[in-house]
Amino acid sequence: MSTTPPPRTGGDLVVETLTALGAGTVFGLPGQHALGVFDALRRSPLAYVGLRVENNAGFAADAFARVTGTVAPLLVSTGPGALMTLAALQESAAASAPVLGIASQVPSAGLGGGRRGYLHELRDQQAAFRDIVKSVHVVRAPSQIPSAVAAAWESALAAPCGPVWVEIPQDVLLAPVTLPPVQARSVSSAAAPRPLAPRPELTAEAARLLDGAERPVILAGGGVVRAGAQDALRALAEELDAPVATTFGGKGAFPWEHPLSLRSWLEDRHTTDFLEDADVLLVAGSGLGELSSNYHTFRPRGRLVQIEADLGKLESNHPALGVHADARLALEALAAAVAPRPRGDSARAAAALLERVRARIDGQGLDLEQRVLRAVRDALPDDSPSFWDMTILAYWAWSAFDPRAGAMHSAQGAGGLGYGFPAALGAAAADRTRPVLAVSGDGGAMYSIAELATARQYDLPVTWLVVDDGGYGILREYMTDAFGGTTGTELARPDFAALAESFGVPARRTTPDRLREDLSAALAEPGPSVVVLPALLRMFAPTHLPAES
Repeated sequence: MSTTPPPRTGGDLVVETLTALGAGTVFGLPGQHALGVFDALRRSPLAYVGLRVENNAGFAADAFARVTGTVAPLLVSTGPGALMTLAALQESAAASAPVLGIASQVPSAGLGGGRRGYLHELRDQQAAFRDIVKSVHVVRAPSQIPSAVAAAWESALAAPCGPVWVEIPQDVLLAPVTLPPVQARSVSSAAAPRPLAPRPELTAEAARLLDGAERPVILAGGGVVRAGAQDALRALAEELDAPVATTFGGKGAFPWEHPLSLRSWLEDRHTTDFLEDADVLLVAGSGLGELSSNYHTFRPRGRLVQIEADLGKLESNHPALGVHADARLALEALAAAVAPRPRGDSARAAAALLERVRARIDGQGLDLEQRVLRAVRDALPDDSPSFWDMTILAYWAWSAFDPRAGAMHSAQGAGGLGYGFPAALGAAAADRTRPVLAVSGDGGAMYSIAELATARQYDLPVTWLVVDDGGYGILREYMTDAFGGTTGTELARPDFAALAESFGVPARRTTPDRLREDLSAALAEPGPSVVVLPALLRMFAPTHLPAES
């Protein structure tokens, strides 16, 4: 009986390199041209989570990258399989999630712009990705694989983090290789992100401005969360006695119940006015984009200091003292540089602002919506992460949900539908010891129904809350407000509970009054579950325009 090991191939070099770089889990979906790397997975220690749609595999990898802070490999095939990941990679780019996409290509003979008639052939596949990912890495020979994958890994982790793309032709993945197995020490330099420290003179100038401010305020974005800068932010805020608001992507950057917390009511004009009135506003980890600036109505009257790892976002919307740096390193440096100031009226000002916001919301007759969101918060364990699709309840959560010790993630970076459930599966694959919550509307849920099979196959502890309002609820409200009627927003849909049961996933229908109890029970059960809430929720009325308009 022969004991000769099977010949190694280019596919083995891919999985050996990923293993050497520190990967433990990969996501994806096989296809004809990619079979060489999927065959190699059988001989590797990597755990594979296969989803049913490539875009959902991308969302799962995105969430895995967010919750672990490391690179999430995504393996897909050529042409249609590769192109199906574009929306997920756009979300990863917007959210700075380090996803490493590795796609096959047609055989080398079909490359170079010709049309040889190969299945899945594109004239220039990589061109579809260049405007989305941070970098594209093209392989043309087996010996190039370890260096290309390691370079892509390093690019994904370099500040600002983000998705990257590697392409390898089918024949290269299948080619036998005699190269020695890839060793961790040979690629270890790519596994650790390089620090992006602030320039000392900029730290000193920012500290001078903050020390001289009478009304300093901080706006914390998603960069603070991604950098693990929560402790540094809190230390700086308390040194300055400065109120802190968080963007929707920055939820969890600052304690919700802290006396200096302004929370996340960024679509409220009272909050916008408060931020505008700061004589020095420190913006950390945010580019002050559309959602973070109350739809570009924000007009600061004082000085702006902006800490941002993405060089292209510095001063992209407002003039500022721009500090190109990792948020944690910059906030730690600032906390050490500013002079402590005695406690003043900042906590009272923060409380007064929240009371004005609360009074405005309470005056809109939205008790049902607030009751539903409270039920979700009460049911979810404090340390469990949640993943929210683009749905009315998620819009409420952006402003009013306290993530506590867990983390709240949504697709508000790129704004595509279908994120919540597959993303929750990716997070559960990273940590099976605690339940994960996914929240979708019925419209968004239809993007992800196939992944009920994934949840069941891998027995992932995800509870999926589907709020069924019979259509695209947000678009229904937008069109009604703008045009007095709707088109294309009303949807036929299945019995979600019965459909989940057909996949072997326990499901229950609930009501707003029973939601807390039913959701708690589902989250406490092992494995996947579905809770369906038929409810017509409404948006709160935001205030985008200045008060005098």
